[in-house]
Amino acid sequence: MKKFMNVLCALTVTTVVSAGCATNTTAPNAPTSTSGTNGNGAAAEAPKKYELNLITAGDTNMTDLQEKSVVLSFQKQYPGAQVRVVNSGAGDGGTQKIFEKLKAQKDAGKKEWDIDLAIVHQSGMQQLIDNDLLDKWVPQSANKQYVVSSDSKNSLGTNVEGYVIPLFHSQVAFAYNPDKVKKFPANFEELTAWIKANPKRFGYNGIQNGASGVAFATAYTYWKSGDYKKMSEGPFDATLEQKWPAILKELKALPVTYTNGNNGTLDMLNRGEIDMGPVWVDMFNLWVDEGRMNPNFGLKILDPGMPGQPMYVVIPKNAKNKEAALKYADLLTSPETQAKVIVEKNSWYPGIDATVVLPKVSEEGKKKLFKDITAEDLNKRGQSFPINTYFDHLKTAYEKN
Repeated sequence: MKKFMNVLCALTVTTVVSAGCATNTTAPNAPTSTSGTNGNGAAAEAPKKYELNLITAGDTNMTDLQEKSVVLSFQKQYPGAQVRVVNSGAGDGGTQKIFEKLKAQKDAGKKEWDIDLAIVHQSGMQQLIDNDLLDKWVPQSANKQYVVSSDSKNSLGTNVEGYVIPLFHSQVAFAYNPDKVKKFPANFEELTAWIKANPKRFGYNGIQNGASGVAFATAYTYWKSGDYKKMSEGPFDATLEQKWPAILKELKALPVTYTNGNNGTLDMLNRGEIDMGPVWVDMFNLWVDEGRMNPNFGLKILDPGMPGQPMYVVIPKNAKNKEAALKYADLLTSPETQAKVIVEKNSWYPGIDATVVLPKVSEEGKKKLFKDITAEDLNKRGQSFPINTYFDHLKTAYEKN
């Protein structure tokens, strides 16, 4: 994450029904491309009517990203293509459902699986790889040279190199109403004091129905324990967890309002039911663009920081429509899509090399992306989530204490 942020600073589940591909009408001697949006033999190929089953974890904005933007571009590039998009649910639970679906098909001995491409969280990578459910597809990607971030190699302690391309990098920050929060807290100690002095005016979703609440609970634990480096880099040491019960009891004793998810926090803030809460930067900006959020509200990241994460593009090992999946993945992770859809339209930070994406972003798009949270803020205060073992144990400890 730090390498990626330095680049920015310098530049400032429902089962889906499977369907096979249409008949290949390629001329007998014409070369074909199994990856990349272009191939030397493309001119000799009759257009294929690709079919693709895509499943995405995350909130409703993740479905909108595909259905309202990328699918339309794919269908323009490949007339007659059919892309079915299914949302498996918000937060890590959505990724868990994708894992369970793929594993069930593998365990049943199916030779072809009905998920062709998936968008998943970091938290699911270890079990997806350990259970041999993913294809090592990145070496075939037209965009492989742009896969440079540290989290494209290592994800919460798991080696993911070759299995993933980050779709985007996302960051959690505190959204607030400046008319009510006259002096924004500079750090977590001041934030805790503000929450106590303003009961029920701070809201978050606990650790259910969205990762913005998980990020807040994690950041609070990092701050109180002083163990950010150990928890985010490993190796695992069970003795660190002895501090957590007292920390989490203290956190849950704060007089906050619990929301019903990522969208719920934004909605309660906009309606004036709370004055501050952790949100995803991209979702906040999207709500402002759509007129659902007061544009005068702001975003801040406190010292010592808040976690962010990528979402990964992965292709199941036995995807039935693998050629279609490779072509769709190439479009999704291309510099052009990253610039116009990921950055400009959705206010995410690019998943691939920022040096090839940001020059394609308009000045207005860059200004919006870094309006409240600067590249310097991200470089200094952007944190990673814990390695998988700590992460799983922390969420369990939160529920128990």
